[in-house]
Amino acid sequence: MRIAVDTLGGDNAPGEIVAGVLSAARKLPDDEFVLVGDKDGIGPDLGDAPYNVTWRHASGAIGMNEDPAGALRARPHSSVAVAAEIVRAGEADAFFSAGNTGAAVAAALLKIGRLKGCRRPAIATILPFDRPVLLLDAGATVSCRPQDLLDFAILGSVFARRYLGIGVPKVGLINIGEEPGKGNDLTKEAYELLNRSNGLRFVGNVEGRDIGRRTADVVVTDGFTGNVVLKTAEGVSRELLGMVRDALTASMMSKLAGRVLRPRLLAIRDQLDPENYGGSFLLGVHASVVIGHGNSHARGVENAVVGISNAGTGLVEESETALAAAKERATEDAV
Repeated sequence: MRIAVDTLGGDNAPGEIVAGVLSAARKLPDDEFVLVGDKDGIGPDLGDAPYNVTWRHASGAIGMNEDPAGALRARPHSSVAVAAEIVRAGEADAFFSAGNTGAAVAAALLKIGRLKGCRRPAIATILPFDRPVLLLDAGATVSCRPQDLLDFAILGSVFARRYLGIGVPKVGLINIGEEPGKGNDLTKEAYELLNRSNGLRFVGNVEGRDIGRRTADVVVTDGFTGNVVLKTAEGVSRELLGMVRDALTASMMSKLAGRVLRPRLLAIRDQLDPENYGGSFLLGVHASVVIGHGNSHARGVENAVVGISNAGTGLVEESETALAAAKERATEDAV
């Protein structure tokens, strides 16, 4: 894999971004990495860079609070725009950015383009339960059509097979009830499309409380709902861990109990750490695009880059083939 990395995006850029890439580059000697940024900023960190790391100049990052489309038009030489342009030119297969999510999505759409047969892309996020669950869309497409949710299910199934190693992923539709007739017009129509799709292992509606119960390996929804689900899960897990910590330090007896439980509690904390995966894949575009957490540190960046390498160069082609096959089956059924 050839991977372009936006070193200027994110709260801890460029130091943590560069450190994470250099660590990944040493572990992945067959891959190539292009660090995109201002050499005056990243230069000091490149002294011991391995041979498979190069750099490309970019003039500044798009801020977290800026309008993505407007900022991209005004600053075509920003780091995320240059990283996407490198992919567009065929000099890289993928790009990573921990900066403005909207800017990364817009750069991918404007410069790289959508897969044939996919109207809108989806951000696919791995929820770190004992058996990981893939959630999409987590925020790329806020207003969806029923066909978009079917596309998300197809893209998510391909990704789950390649990245999570699940042979035939179970697909669920996030809804307010398990019954087929539940939900709004979007979910009702999407249910019918998913249920008729022969290429999917559709298991029906999945309520929010059942997402972590292995009801489905891939859960699909619109970007608005998916982002709320993701942020709620992150917030609740953080608060629960804090409550447990407070309970285990409230008295001498609880502190003694805490010492016994500490290894297991640390393991749970580490399992829930979003830096284990480092970022979310943007599915539905003509390249592997990974959007990192805004506060990514070196370990998260390293894991994200390794994840891109593990997904391989065939992800895009397999996704496009699956979308085309689904459209063909739908046409045959209609006839």
